Amino acid sequence: MRALKPAPPFFMTDSLLQDAPSAAALPEWFTKAKASATSAFEALPMPTRRDEFWRFSNLKALDPQDFTPARPVASEVCEELLASSSGIKASAGRLVFANDQLLARNTDAELAKTGVLWMPLSEALHSHSELLSRYFMRTESVLGSAKFQALHRSSVKEGSFLYVPKGVSVSAPLEAFHWLAGSGQAVFPHTIIVAEEGSSVTMVDWFKSASEARNMACGVNDLHVGAGAEVRYVCIQDWSRQTVSLHANATTVAERGSATHLGLHLGGLFSRIESLSRLNGAGARSDMLAATVADSAQEFDQRTLQDHRSPETYSDLLYKNALYDQAKTIVSGLIRVEPQAHKTDAFQKVRNLILSPDAEANSLPGLEILADDVRCSHGATTGEIDAEELFYMQSRGIPARDAYRLITFGFLNEVLERFPDQTVRERLQETLRARLHGH
Repeated sequence: MRALKPAPPFFMTDSLLQDAPSAAALPEWFTKAKASATSAFEALPMPTRRDEFWRFSNLKALDPQDFTPARPVASEVCEELLASSSGIKASAGRLVFANDQLLARNTDAELAKTGVLWMPLSEALHSHSELLSRYFMRTESVLGSAKFQALHRSSVKEGSFLYVPKGVSVSAPLEAFHWLAGSGQAVFPHTIIVAEEGSSVTMVDWFKSASEARNMACGVNDLHVGAGAEVRYVCIQDWSRQTVSLHANATTVAERGSATHLGLHLGGLFSRIESLSRLNGAGARSDMLAATVADSAQEFDQRTLQDHRSPETYSDLLYKNALYDQAKTIVSGLIRVEPQAHKTDAFQKVRNLILSPDAEANSLPGLEILADDVRCSHGATTGEIDAEELFYMQSRGIPARDAYRLITFGFLNEVLERFPDQTVRERLQETLRARLHGH
């Protein structure tokens, strides 16, 4: 692999709804999309708690006018961030961004020989514009954040573009780091994964802050899984405790395709996470997984849709939340089975572990079944650590604090164990243990 080398910074403007590179340098379809999104953002109203998709949400933090576009970071800060961008030990490639600016890239030389495209979004806009245009934000926002997705489309400057050709399997994971530095700034990270027929790939996105300053992140990832392809994607959200974060995922799966999407949610003051999984072909499968650690006054607002559009499709959602202090979580999920989607199997399970009397967990599972001959179930539970389990561990010499930590790790680890890539799974477990260390 080539060594990581800092890349030259991109020009940043002063308006949240302006382009980064000059408009003349961008493809026409992209500039038109941004202009249309700017108009949509200005026309759409801010959500209110009267909206079904925003029930129980804290909307006070969501004013984009509080933030300005992120500025390029100083060279000495770049060096610190590059040194801290340590993720998967054996990866096939790595991209490092800070404040929507490419800092470094590291790619296995053998990867390009297979036809795999792995590059910054800004580069793909010039070198593979037509291909990119077929996949960029093609899924309509249906879970409440249309205004903020318009903001993202109008403001996006940088991110990752991953294209895997037909029949190609990438054995080692790819990963991207997205850093937020400074104060009062906004970033708009974007990830696009396109896996053609019969291909296979694993990718990990890291979202991290350089300090505890107040900032905003408004991100989108699009996963396009072709016929018989397999995509395994992980999002590790570890922004600062003062960051406002909105992130929307849209996954589409063709016949016999398989998508695994796992979110490890750790940081942020207010985090809104929307995840749509659309099963478009017979035999398609989607596994939607999330593990969340919430403490202090953190709030995690998670909205999901499992949309079955073809027969003999399968989806399985498992979300687990561990809540300390005055933390709050919301999980509102819907399984929708369209009239033609017979022989669907769809499952939804939400589990909340309450570790403080002041914590609040809200679960709103739902079903909308328009087909016959289906198997669907949903359920949610909220509880505390079992007293007998705690007593058993203490009776064997384990201090109460360590016992709490071990039980909490075991509770959340059920989610991580579902991820099929062992290398990534072990790194997730290491990250989770570090997050629980102070409790």
